[in-house]
Amino acid sequence: MRVVVLFSGGKDSVYSVFWALKKGFKPVLVTVRPPEYSMMFHHPNVELTKLQAESMGLEQIFVETTESNWREKLIETIRELNVSGIVTGAIASEYQKKRIDSIAEQLGIQSYAPIWHKGEELLNEMLTKFEIYVTAVSAEGLGPEFLAEPFKKIVDAKIPGIHPFLEGGEGETFVTNAPCFKKRIIIKKWKKTWDGVRGVAEIEDAYLDA
Repeated sequence: MRVVVLFSGGKDSVYSVFWALKKGFKPVLVTVRPPEYSMMFHHPNVELTKLQAESMGLEQIFVETTESNWREKLIETIRELNVSGIVTGAIASEYQKKRIDSIAEQLGIQSYAPIWHKGEELLNEMLTKFEIYVTAVSAEGLGPEFLAEPFKKIVDAKIPGIHPFLEGGEGETFVTNAPCFKKRIIIKKWKKTWDGVRGVAEIEDAYLDA
């Protein structure tokens, strides 16, 4: 079955691809290029998702959106792809899940959220099987010392009020290796910015390992 996976390059969307492949689905990656500080989609390093798609050998489509037209643009794109389902990496955000579910309902296709309300077991699987880096932080207790560092550093810190999956918008991630990757992504250069409240780690140079 051919499905769309909403793909940001972070741990949750990569896991969703991993899940879809294990189910025998044929994923098409749809990556949104959102405005900065989007409430629905990841912003940092969205262009580098091309390396992830190449490593997995999967088709990828980019969609340019604004905060006001993202729904219309997604519906238009997904309808043209003629898929039977849409897969998202939503874990706890009702805001995100309800909006994607309503798109699926309008298109008459199935909505899948394979990691919805999953807990410690899933987190341990991600930490064991995936190579994950922190690309953005925007919550009290998360400072610049976490940027461009392994995601495990945040998990191990056990900061009060921080969702272990960063699902409350506390941060964003980028996956450089996973079981569904044919080649690991090597990051050569980061650019880190910090404004005193939030920070971003941009990947300036990366390539697929030979």
